Amino acid sequence: MGKLTTLILDTCRGKPAIGIKISLYRIDENGLVPLLTTVTNEQGETDEPLLDSSALTSGQYQLVLETASYFRSVNVPLDPIPFFNEIVVRFGISDHNQDVHLPLFISPYSYSIFRGN
Repeated sequence: MGKLTTLILDTCRGKPAIGIKISLYRIDENGLVPLLTTVTNEQGETDEPLLDSSALTSGQYQLVLETASYFRSVNVPLDPIPFFNEIVVRFGISDHNQDVHLPLFISPYSYSIFRGN
């Protein structure tokens, strides 16, 4: 069975993004179904996979990353109304037996995400 993992790197500071709050949802016909809330560790990862084995099913998902509060916590200057308060990423998983890794690069004014190995 596969697993879902992430890694968040702060490209503004050139370091792992420590302490970012992550909320994960499954998207179904009734809307968003909350699955978990966690934070990134000293490597910019979560201590456990976001989902693994039987918890990972084929379907649509949404990650919400609270980036403005992270940048404030590391004293990165932000506009009074942050450009990205949260980053919302919607993605689909067709084969729940494969590992899905989502590396994310963030700064106060940009982000990039891709499916990694």
